[in-house]
Amino acid sequence: VQLQASGGGLVQAGGSLRLSCAAAESAFGGYALSWFRQAPGKEREFVAGSNWSGEFIDYAAAVKGRVTFSRDNAKNTAYLHMNDLKPDDTAVYYCAEGIWQQPLSHSPGQYNYWGQGTQVTVSS
Repeated sequence: VQLQASGGGLVQAGGSLRLSCAAAESAFGGYALSWFRQAPGKEREFVAGSNWSGEFIDYAAAVKGRVTFSRDNAKNTAYLHMNDLKPDDTAVYYCAEGIWQQPLSHSPGQYNYWGQGTQVTVSS
């Protein structure tokens, strides 16, 4: 199972980025896919995710209203559109896949497959 995250970069506060997570076809269907992030010295935390169909989407409180999760199953790709970025959003962002459960799990331990991470740096 391979997940490839991309789209990170350096952006000024208030700016926007779109992260992408491309998955191998066999990995993508039927599973939950979520984004997590990990800042230096902090634990990995849930950002946003959904079930396979995208019918159930969940967001962390810290990003709700600024972030939009979407997935294109025909392209085996999930996206994280981030707006109004803040310095506190600086972290390595990971996409991860796991068995779908309702409500969507926010625990990294419930996800079996991880991408390599993409760095997002927001300058003040």
